[in-house]
Amino acid sequence: MSDLDQLARRFETDRPHLRAVAQRMLGSAGEADDAVQEAWLRLSRSDTSDVGNLTGWLTTVVSRVCLDMLRSRAARREDSKEVPEAPAAEDAHPESEALLADAMGPALLVVLDTLAPGERLAFVLHDMFAVPFPQIAEIAGCSPAAARQLASRARRKVQGQGRSAEEDRARSRTVVEAFLAASRGGDFAALLALLDPEVELRADAAAVRYGASSLLRGAAEVAETFSGRAQRAETALLDGEAGLVWAPGGTVRVAFAFTVVDGRITGIEQIADPADLGGMEVSVLGG
Repeated sequence: MSDLDQLARRFETDRPHLRAVAQRMLGSAGEADDAVQEAWLRLSRSDTSDVGNLTGWLTTVVSRVCLDMLRSRAARREDSKEVPEAPAAEDAHPESEALLADAMGPALLVVLDTLAPGERLAFVLHDMFAVPFPQIAEIAGCSPAAARQLASRARRKVQGQGRSAEEDRARSRTVVEAFLAASRGGDFAALLALLDPEVELRADAAAVRYGASSLLRGAAEVAETFSGRAQRAETALLDGEAGLVWAPGGTVRVAFAFTVVDGRITGIEQIADPADLGGMEVSVLGG
């Protein structure tokens, strides 16, 4: 079997994941297939011998292709001031489109179409596929802090279609406050109850230099890390979303950004890079 044949077999293994990413980015089965095919063409022409995580590499490639397609779509809309017509019947994928609508909900599909390309990229990759913000920033060509802001703006727009964004932020703040109390009190059981079983705790390079682990997965590991700690942490709003900060002398040194879904914490990011902290809108709430 040739090297290209082996690469093609590996690509087919990742195709369902890549197609899922592209469909949610683009909202169109036909365009998603085009994006995935373009990713294959780029893979077949690239030297990936030094790529340690081919799935991650392919996710980045297909995301960049989708971002270019979204930007082109937005430019056409701006030029015409009209929403593009639906694809012709011969180009449509009715079964795939129906499956996508079932998976995401018709209302969410409509809301996603109102997001700017960067917002849609950040929201889909982070909130739907748990891609970390540093990787999203590389795709979008911005800083991790800016990528976080894109996702926050998108999330507020999406959440505003159901219960109000204020209600959702209040729920998230309640969860984060409960997490801080459980952490300070060493209440391991309460921490586990607040954490999604597949929660991920990620730390940026600056936080790792302070002694943090770059990545922890699973509720037990994350709960163990926080149990009995965070004595000097304070609640805060990070780009409008509930989080925690360590701010000795009033200067934020470390921020903990939380992703809360259905009352459970699915992700925590430990941010200590001064540039990223400086790019965030931080409002310390205390407590």
